[in-house]
Amino acid sequence: MSRWKVADVMTVGAVCVDEDTPFKEIVDVLEAHGVNALPVVDSGNRVVGVVTSADLVPKIEFAGDDGRSHLFEGHHHREAREKASATAAAELMTSPAITVRPDTSIVAAAKLMESAGLKHVPVVDDLGRLAGMVTRADLLKVFLRADEDIRREIVDEVLADIVGVEPSQVRVEVADGVVTLLGQLDHSSFVPVTVRHVERVAGVVYVVSDLTYRHDDTYYGVPVM
Repeated sequence: MSRWKVADVMTVGAVCVDEDTPFKEIVDVLEAHGVNALPVVDSGNRVVGVVTSADLVPKIEFAGDDGRSHLFEGHHHREAREKASATAAAELMTSPAITVRPDTSIVAAAKLMESAGLKHVPVVDDLGRLAGMVTRADLLKVFLRADEDIRREIVDEVLADIVGVEPSQVRVEVADGVVTLLGQLDHSSFVPVTVRHVERVAGVVYVVSDLTYRHDDTYYGVPVM
């Protein structure tokens, strides 16, 4: 999937708010656009943070609270208590924002979102200005690719880039994103290499290898040098 970039799946021109946007207006924007997160931008449209619906919930959770911290109160709980008294985006947002660029691979974006526990990430240009938004759901769009498009990319681009493998040696079949590779390669070590390259193609759900080989150039699974 490394050939596909964030630019291929992101929402361009994502709705956003500025640092001075009041609490109630943030709620209105989230509701009006059916989203759970909003980039917060400065006067130059540069992303300075992200405010989510989770940042707004403490206003309900701590309603009527005396606002004082408690002994042994954890960091997360203390932070939520502070947000309960916030009135504008600058006080509610998480900053600095974790962002990606349009040319970031969807593989890298997926790993970033998973490691940071994020469901949505602002997309910015070279100057940090908002270009769009990408969500986990957006990343799944690659699996909507037509089987023929996937097959064509494997045959015309992927196989042609593998040293030692001729595209004519491999027959490629694709059904519902599942790729089946058939044919005979020159060496056994080329088989796993070919499979790994095909697995990285955007939209591939699984690879079934029925590839054989003429010569075994491995010793107990290790390529012979």
